[in-house]
Amino acid sequence: MTVLAAQAIVLPFLGAVLGLLVGPRLTRVLAGGLRQDAETPVVAEGSEAHVSAEAEGEAAPPEAQAGPPGAVTGGARGALGPVLCAVLPTAAMTVLTAVIATVQWQSPATRAGVLTTIPTGTAPITVGLTVDGLAALLGLLVGCVALAVQVYSVAYMRDEPRYSSYAAFVSLFTSAMLLVVFARDLLLLYVGWEIMGVCSYFLIGHHWEDRANTRAAIKAFLVTRVGDAGFLLGIIVLGVGAGGFDIPTVLANAESLPHTTVVVAALLLLCGVAGKSAQFPLHTWLPDAMAGPTPISALIHAATMVAAGIYLVARLYPVFLAAPVSLAVLGVLAAISMVGAALAALAQDDLKRVLAYSTISQLAYMAAGLAVGAKTAAMFHLVTHGAFKALLFLSAGCVIHAVGSNLLAGMGGLRRAMPVTFVCMTIGYAALAGLPPFSGFFSKDAIVEGAQELAFNGAMDGAPDLPGWVAWSVYLAMLATIFLTAAYAMRAWLLTFFGTPAEGAHEAPALMRWPLVLLAVPAAFVGFCGLGADELRPHAGTAAMSLLFVAAGAAVTYLTWKDAPSSDPAARLRGLRPVFANAFYVDSLYDRVIVRPVLWLAGAVRGFDVKVVDGAVEGVVPATRRLGALARLPQGGNPQTYLTGVLAGAVFLVLAVVVFS
Repeated sequence: MTVLAAQAIVLPFLGAVLGLLVGPRLTRVLAGGLRQDAETPVVAEGSEAHVSAEAEGEAAPPEAQAGPPGAVTGGARGALGPVLCAVLPTAAMTVLTAVIATVQWQSPATRAGVLTTIPTGTAPITVGLTVDGLAALLGLLVGCVALAVQVYSVAYMRDEPRYSSYAAFVSLFTSAMLLVVFARDLLLLYVGWEIMGVCSYFLIGHHWEDRANTRAAIKAFLVTRVGDAGFLLGIIVLGVGAGGFDIPTVLANAESLPHTTVVVAALLLLCGVAGKSAQFPLHTWLPDAMAGPTPISALIHAATMVAAGIYLVARLYPVFLAAPVSLAVLGVLAAISMVGAALAALAQDDLKRVLAYSTISQLAYMAAGLAVGAKTAAMFHLVTHGAFKALLFLSAGCVIHAVGSNLLAGMGGLRRAMPVTFVCMTIGYAALAGLPPFSGFFSKDAIVEGAQELAFNGAMDGAPDLPGWVAWSVYLAMLATIFLTAAYAMRAWLLTFFGTPAEGAHEAPALMRWPLVLLAVPAAFVGFCGLGADELRPHAGTAAMSLLFVAAGAAVTYLTWKDAPSSDPAARLRGLRPVFANAFYVDSLYDRVIVRPVLWLAGAVRGFDVKVVDGAVEGVVPATRRLGALARLPQGGNPQTYLTGVLAGAVFLVLAVVVFS
């Protein structure tokens, strides 16, 4: 099994290397045999490429303009290299993860393999992989979403001049996430963790010609690095304290470690979790990451980077149980994140930013589930969320492709022009809101049940011993988030598919529709897979209460919209809308409290360097020049002067000898 896991990691990695090295050349070679007499319009470099609709019998979108000379683009010919270098290895990887998950399901066990152990003098580093039920399940999720994104991108990005590098970084991103999932050692996990961060920088800033995209990529990289600095320190503290970075060793020694060591390590690890999973206060990078191509949003926000932090807490859960204060901190951060992000999503004008803030809120749901001891439910919600959020992002890509805009104001009435996208996105929103029988209903209900049990009855059966106010805060935040999630999901659904029809809208090409249809199946039905576990079965009382909040949130939005179908229901927020739309001005606060002081300090340091350090060095120059001028006076270049000096010196020496002798 570990051999299959290693092959699953290596396949997309090799595809990435091949794509970066020979992808463009391979495309040119393969396209050479498929040249057509007529030139195919291509997309201008720097714009987010949208596939033309000529194959559907419609005119190409206005974005299709002439590309740079020599660019290998034009319909399917521009996708040949990435298909071979990225899609096929990803498909093979997905098959391997499916085999791993099937074997693990039929024969549950923890299977480990070690390639080598690297001695360090203190805590050794183990290069090996581990496959258990959790890793197999998340590995399958990563494989399925990555394959859907790669296939979807063949149509969505085929006219993009840098499609080969894009597909290669997606493959490398996928390989890094699988390394995080299957890693046996914390430092090996950290390698995959950081590779994901680098890939996200390149993918978010794919269209680097637009300065806003570059700033978004840099912001994502820097904010997550802040969390990763603490994360690395936590790994070191934990590994040195446990006598090794091997995860089984760390978990076996967690309870025997000094309490202070465990608490410090757990809190430092939470820094990395907050950064990668975009939780308060390190959540600000995720909405701006929407600058990347839409398929990247599906990859980052569904099954890979943002899931890594939640997965890490689940993987090291005994460590956090040994430090209850860390779970209390996680619960508080989750409560703030889920409610704050849901309110922000309620007021966004950009469809992708609605989904981005929704992702922050749903990840907070998972973090809250871990904080209250509902680990199984949290991981189940991670899987269901990966399915329906990938479906929503890819559906959003189809909508954006159809109307040529991310803004909800430019959408409307698309249900007739885009029936497949309408049905798929409706399933996604229903799962997001938690409507039965869709997947989100089952996973959310299980988390709410765990929070309710802890709030009303306190810690029981090995649950974390959280302070009562923390348990109640988490529980009430969940109920508020259920209401808000239904409200913003209903708003986005109504503004996209109802109201005044957008002009010129058309259904997406087949390669973009099929991934939606395939993802709609687990988004709709994977929730039933949890009925075999007692802790995942819906409870009548909790389910009824959750559905009441869902109905209330959806009803408020619908009734507000029904009164004025041409207006945005968020307009009723009045003075609160700018506050919510700007996410409570946290970015502005960071700008004033952190960014501007750092820039001022940097300017002061630069001024000191230029005026004091450089000034001191440069101040020596005039004195040196004057001294050199004096030393140069005897060196006039006249032989007569030199001879006169020699003779004068000789006379002086003779006189000195005579006088002093």
